[in-house]
Amino acid sequence: MLLRRAFVLVAFSSTALFALPAGAASCLTQSQMTSQQRDALANQARSFIALVQSGDTASLRSRTLPAIASDFDAIASSVIALRPDVQNATITVDNVYSLDASKDQPGAQRTQFFCGSPIVVLTFNGIPPGNYALAILHATGVPKPQQIAIILAATSPNQWQLAGFYAKPMIEADHDGIWYWTSARKYAQDHGNLAAWLYYSVAENLLSPVDFLASPNLDKLDQEWQQSRPPNLSANGSMMLNANGATFNVINLGIATDFGGLDLDLHYAPDPTQTSQLRTPVTARQQVTELMTALIAQHPELRQAFHGIWVHADQGQSNLFALELPMNQISQGQSGQSPIR
Repeated sequence: MLLRRAFVLVAFSSTALFALPAGAASCLTQSQMTSQQRDALANQARSFIALVQSGDTASLRSRTLPAIASDFDAIASSVIALRPDVQNATITVDNVYSLDASKDQPGAQRTQFFCGSPIVVLTFNGIPPGNYALAILHATGVPKPQQIAIILAATSPNQWQLAGFYAKPMIEADHDGIWYWTSARKYAQDHGNLAAWLYYSVAENLLSPVDFLASPNLDKLDQEWQQSRPPNLSANGSMMLNANGATFNVINLGIATDFGGLDLDLHYAPDPTQTSQLRTPVTARQQVTELMTALIAQHPELRQAFHGIWVHADQGQSNLFALELPMNQISQGQSGQSPIR
């Protein structure tokens, strides 16, 4: 499963529309602002991040919109979890956007901002009329650099309160999003589509700072990602896999970095026969390693793409068995085992 830390304070949705409609809410990019406007927003964003770096959740709460501050426990927990990764980081404000929705009708279901050229589209659901700002920052110079996005709401002239905060890593297993995008293209060109699909998913997560932002580059990345998906794999990462005559219901494929390297992370739902085998450690290990072997036989490019495979046998919300093996401990198996669609 892709690793991500974020807490949502403003409802949003993602879009990839790039035609500017009449009467849209207005947006100023930082290149369209005066230096005074740009510096004011950047300084506001830095002041909020300084509270995160110091772990001052009380001050952060006092500067948060009342409707959001009334349910602040999740925010405080996220700040506490993030602080060790950013407390000694160098903060760089990468982009700021000034968003004017003051002429929106109250109760509007969706507000879109079309920003700059090439157009960046920001799409929000159910925000009240008003003036907002989005700041995208990087926290670097630390072992786990982070990208952080902050939404600010203007409560009076030159007064801003926190309306949204999102944070997630800038790198996975020592590589950034561009590396994963480039590597995904290489796997796709060599017909290693499952590795390509998984690498594209990592690239998308690392390169997209927030889910409500769309741009031509991100749209191109998403198109390549969808085109790489193997025909037997569903859009949500599930598939049926045959291993030594048994059919496995793989419910999710993703990535994990629990042991430092990049592992393929596989969850499956065992049938009653498989569930009974999982009660004995020897037969449980045999079942899971057969699944690993079958997957590698079908998609040999995975050996090069990943350090190992994590397999989890899930029953509802419970985990019946889990095993991680590095690739050099997984049998070569026999080629030609094909997944059942």
